[in-house]
Amino acid sequence: MMGIKKERFNSCAQIVMLTLLAFSFSVSGSLFCTESSPSPSTPISVHALRPADVSVISALVLSDAKRSDESTALNRLSEIFFTFNPDLTIVVPGQRSVMDQAEGITQSFSSTQWKLLLFFVPVEEPCVCEGQDLKSALNETVSRVENELDSLHKKLKHTLVHVVVWGRLPTAKSPNRVCQCQCEEEYSIKRRRLDTVMLMTSFQESLSAVLENRGWFGEREDFSVMLQSRPVHTDLSAPKEATTSDTTLDLSKLALQLWINLLQPMSDKTEVEGRGLIDIPCPTEERPYLRTQHNTHSEPDLKIAQKAEISPRLDPVLGTDLTCEDRDPSPTVPTSVHALRPADIKVVAAMGDSLTAGNGVGAAQSNLLGVLTEYRGLSWCIGGDKNLTTVTTLPNILKEFNPSLVGYSLQTGSENSAGSFLNQAVPGAKSDDMVMQANAIVSRMKSDPRIDFQNDWKLITIFIGGNDICDFCSNTLYYSPDNIVKRIREALDILHSEVPRALVNLVELLHIVPLRRLHQDPSIGCPTWLVNILCPCVLKPKDGTSELQKLQDFNKAYQRSMNQLVESGRYDTHENFTVVLQPFLRNVFLPLLEDGRPDRSYFSPDCFHLGQKAHTLMARALWNNMLEPLGNKTDSQDFTAGISVKCPEKSAPYLKTYHNSNYTYETKPPTPPPPTNWGSDFSCVDTAPSESVPTSVHRLRPGDINVVASVGDSITAGFGAKAKSLLELSDEERGVSWSIGGDNTLETVSTVPNILKNFNPNVFGFSLGKDKQTKGFNVAVSGAKASNIPVQVRELITALTSSNKVNFENDWKLVTLFIGGNDLCQFCHDRASLSPQKYIGYIQDSLDILYKEVPRVLVNFVEIFEIKDLRQVKRDTLGCSLLQENICPCFLKPGQNSPELSEMTKINRDLQTETERLVYGGRYDGREDFTVVLQPFFKNSILPLVGDGTPDLSFFSVDCFHFTERGHAEMAISLWNNMLEPVGGKQNYNNFTYDRSKIHCPTKEHPFIYTLVNSVNSDSNISTTVIPTTVQPGTPLPPKSSSDSIPAWGAAVLAVGGLLIGWAITWIFFYYRERRTRKRSQNNTESEMKGTEF
Repeated sequence: MMGIKKERFNSCAQIVMLTLLAFSFSVSGSLFCTESSPSPSTPISVHALRPADVSVISALVLSDAKRSDESTALNRLSEIFFTFNPDLTIVVPGQRSVMDQAEGITQSFSSTQWKLLLFFVPVEEPCVCEGQDLKSALNETVSRVENELDSLHKKLKHTLVHVVVWGRLPTAKSPNRVCQCQCEEEYSIKRRRLDTVMLMTSFQESLSAVLENRGWFGEREDFSVMLQSRPVHTDLSAPKEATTSDTTLDLSKLALQLWINLLQPMSDKTEVEGRGLIDIPCPTEERPYLRTQHNTHSEPDLKIAQKAEISPRLDPVLGTDLTCEDRDPSPTVPTSVHALRPADIKVVAAMGDSLTAGNGVGAAQSNLLGVLTEYRGLSWCIGGDKNLTTVTTLPNILKEFNPSLVGYSLQTGSENSAGSFLNQAVPGAKSDDMVMQANAIVSRMKSDPRIDFQNDWKLITIFIGGNDICDFCSNTLYYSPDNIVKRIREALDILHSEVPRALVNLVELLHIVPLRRLHQDPSIGCPTWLVNILCPCVLKPKDGTSELQKLQDFNKAYQRSMNQLVESGRYDTHENFTVVLQPFLRNVFLPLLEDGRPDRSYFSPDCFHLGQKAHTLMARALWNNMLEPLGNKTDSQDFTAGISVKCPEKSAPYLKTYHNSNYTYETKPPTPPPPTNWGSDFSCVDTAPSESVPTSVHRLRPGDINVVASVGDSITAGFGAKAKSLLELSDEERGVSWSIGGDNTLETVSTVPNILKNFNPNVFGFSLGKDKQTKGFNVAVSGAKASNIPVQVRELITALTSSNKVNFENDWKLVTLFIGGNDLCQFCHDRASLSPQKYIGYIQDSLDILYKEVPRVLVNFVEIFEIKDLRQVKRDTLGCSLLQENICPCFLKPGQNSPELSEMTKINRDLQTETERLVYGGRYDGREDFTVVLQPFFKNSILPLVGDGTPDLSFFSVDCFHFTERGHAEMAISLWNNMLEPVGGKQNYNNFTYDRSKIHCPTKEHPFIYTLVNSVNSDSNISTTVIPTTVQPGTPLPPKSSSDSIPAWGAAVLAVGGLLIGWAITWIFFYYRERRTRKRSQNNTESEMKGTEF
């Protein structure tokens, strides 16, 4: 049924939402829009409708399935409209047809009230499965939308309808199937994501055409339909499973995107992306109305896809005239890959992603849905459709030398279709898919009767890395150049060991940065928003930023790593196999029109995949690379200039390898000597403290910290950090402890205090050596659990107040808390005492003591690591075999995949969740000189590995559990870097690799240690001058609120907002409440029904 509820926000909900708007996002001008008044009189035209004129807001959903995201987004959007009209009424749609819901709106409200309807069209309505007739399903859904709009037009008056193409991109964790089609298991999530994005865009195009044809249903002045300028979607495809708070924040951002799309277009583009600051536009004096087609100015930059015409300057030239005279094979079948002629090749195969699968190669410029089609027969390196006079591909060139060639793909279809043959490329594939594709090729070659597996010469082309670089910024460790080349190496190792008589073309990753130009000129008409989904790390960085430089550095590093892999000689161990790097895409120059703009005709309709003209040139370039000697290969691709094909040399008619090129692989640089210490280099320039001692923890610079302290367990105590034998294991090397050690200097010992010494040489409290007398304010105790932390905090306060080197009231103190390993390791022996609830209770007691009694404190609360991976740390010694299991039996004794291990993994995650809830619950945000910051670098723990994929034991002590000095150094660097990263943007995984230059520096724009407040708004109104402390130590803490009342992030922003906008929120709240009270008294007979979910 349909639920009708008059918005009746309680005080907590109001303040949370308003504060979210104020501090999760940057509102143009002020917290509330200044131009928020309604029209002077009730507007008669829908094209002059202001936000404050809207009396009713509702949503209709074109779906029979139970849904909730749209309902949540509607409620979030209504919070924004509530600031314009506190008497707003929300109609929550339920499980009824669209017309039944519209009928309910008509019967419930006056026909003269202005209504805003969001008509959600879920992209999941048609099935997205291989073999489905997507076009007919699409047309059917669009026709249904048109019919529903016809009915709405007849029944509703004073109504503005915004149609929203809406959906969730599928992930392995949350596929987007609402319809009742069953996709085959082989239908990979990566292909499904691409299909969904393309279908979303096709919906947008088709609905736009229908609405334009119907005149936007604008025959009457009191009714109009508008299509929101771009689809709205959620995408939770993070490396780790998305949390509830992630989903909540994403839906809030989508509600804000809906708001932006509802307004008349602004002169500056506004997008909701990432977790950083954005500008939320308000209606302006020039553009005060809700958007309709009639009042919308021209906005070519927002058009989803324009029908681009083929450039009149150049007709497509897809065939090739091969003039080579000598096309004969060798007199006898060669036994060496270095004497291989083109005509000797009998089998071709390919591995890669959508560029090799041929997505969109043959699609017309106006057919965006055609990008879903895999035109494998036209693919540059493996397609075999028609012949060389009409289709230029590498196999069609080779067929001119050997008409009996096999392995190439024909027509369209997936990698499992019959016509695909040895084209095993998969749309969306990344480097981590190469092993699977290599195994598939080997299996097909062995089983196909047309192939003599042992004797036929094979040419295998690998082109991969594009999707890795498109996602590298989401996890720079997982997509690091070392990891990418490691995965490619694993695939090549399979081919090297399994496939005889093979030459492998490893095509170097293309220079992807020039692709950005296609999406920087709106007149080209590219669907840039779509490519932002497919390749965010390439398109989203702004010109001149460090993010763009990082993209360029990674791009070059991928290319360099591939080159180094081949140059290693790893695949030249016998005469019948080699790998040759083909570098023609190392430097790419976009094809240009005569006016200097990029020529879109070389690309498929999405302006991301390549069209047949580009595939033609790539095929010629690859062929030419194969005939060019190593050391003299073409390493650039200028599409505008065109490419003529070469012929084999008469004197040496072979495909070029390192041997027949007389090429010597580059000599590896000498292996550097092993490091003699685990120190770090310091490159920060601005190390000065604040001009005057800050009174706000949110304006605290590293140089302002006078005192360091730590509480915790054996890790912080430095247990076994320098141990070479079991006899030294119990030594507590506190001087090298990651968070509190102060031995020597940063050049030889990496710890947080040693970093801070470069900002403030007089910092005090760090530990030295391993004597108790020199432990400083390191009160950590080996074997401690969370229950011991309150005692440690008491001991720390006593030490601080009794020290004559500490000005207790005025010195700024950095306290690091890291605890939980022993609680987890012993949990299975005492579940009641070591439960997550008990754990967080002790932590709360400890933080409460600090909050009440210690002035000027920033607490680093380091999130507990994932212990399960320590099961892989093995060493054939007594210490590892005996002690490790006894130290942590609950994680190390259970069998793999056992219920006991699953339980421990869940408890581990529960501790992290409870920690996040406590820290960001707002409990410790009542004082200006105190805060707790969660540092999450251990949240997603990554075990450091050596080259063969086994754990790097140099990080672990003789018990294979505690960290060595090297491990402490990496923890120190990770903690320090977390301190200089904003909340919500902190690296939540560890990157334990040796690099002396990993230490980050404060920036001129943000020289402060990050807290929640200065992360949310770096231009905070907190004064840089001396201001009085808001709350003194000793102020009572707020009672602990139920975790079900409001989300953790809501409580956090609530506290921040209370500090910064207090009286304004209070006044507005009481003002609106009084107005609602009067309204309710006038309508006390009105029945109210509670809303239901979809």
